[in-house]
Amino acid sequence: MNILNLKDEPQHLPILASWHHAEWLHLNPEGSLEDRIEKMGLYLSDDPIPSTFIYVDQNRLIGSAAVIEHDMDTHKELSPWLASVYVHPECRNRGIGSKLVRHVMQYIHQIGFSELYLFTEDQVSFYSSLGWVSVSEETYRKADVTVMKTTIRATNPH
Repeated sequence: MNILNLKDEPQHLPILASWHHAEWLHLNPEGSLEDRIEKMGLYLSDDPIPSTFIYVDQNRLIGSAAVIEHDMDTHKELSPWLASVYVHPECRNRGIGSKLVRHVMQYIHQIGFSELYLFTEDQVSFYSSLGWVSVSEETYRKADVTVMKTTIRATNPH
């Protein structure tokens, strides 16, 4: 499998942080790249949450997906969250994002959670195709977003 925990491959953190910073700067305009690297450094601990999973192919970083306690400061009642789903533009539309999302879903089930949340500006159909449902539509940090949820059930081994 090409999906690894970032804590086991920390050399990828600077480039991943730069991708995330460029992609989501509009949601955190006051934050610097250095702030993002420092925050993502917290994901390198042995704690199950937060964790970032990366997709690597032949030692080349391709994408990421994370699980964090809270992703919206307006919804502290919801936890945990899928966050930072990103695939490098050259590698999109190959199923890598779906693999990363499914990996996080399986991971949170293994650590004892049955629900997972996310918010997205423009990927509702992608997440819907993976079984997520819309919870609400709202404005968050001046962006129109959809809050979504999935319920993970144990799979039947037979």
